[in-house]
Amino acid sequence: MAQIVIVAHTPLASSLQAVAQHVFPDASSRLTPVDVPPSAGLDEVEGLVRAALAPVLARGDEALVLVDVFGATPCNAALAAAEGPRVRIVAGVNVPMLWRTLGYASLPLDDLVNRAVAGASQGVMHVAVPRRQNQGLAPTSHDPVQHHHQQ
Repeated sequence: MAQIVIVAHTPLASSLQAVAQHVFPDASSRLTPVDVPPSAGLDEVEGLVRAALAPVLARGDEALVLVDVFGATPCNAALAAAEGPRVRIVAGVNVPMLWRTLGYASLPLDDLVNRAVAGASQGVMHVAVPRRQNQGLAPTSHDPVQHHHQQ
């Protein structure tokens, strides 16, 4: 079963772990958050990611690293720290991605990556209907018989 490491700008990784526990109470046993403070440099964050991955890889487990933004420090540090075929990185972590990943954590790593990406993209949708703004309601008549006045 793959272990999940979330690397994101503070406090997103820890917050996502807390949200994961709403649906998966045992999520903390399968998930390691790495919060990246604003002052942290790339080398420091790479060290944090390596420290989070070390016990996973030492046990011979696979790791799925979920990062918040492609090209940002958390992602770049994860790319630098991830070594070998037992680690994959997916950018754009959100709640649907995380829940889908935890729900299918027993899948092989490549299948888990596909589920994570599908969960993220399927969880993003436009759900609100725009309301008319600055338009008055049409006047209603209380007269059951509509009278048209001629001029």
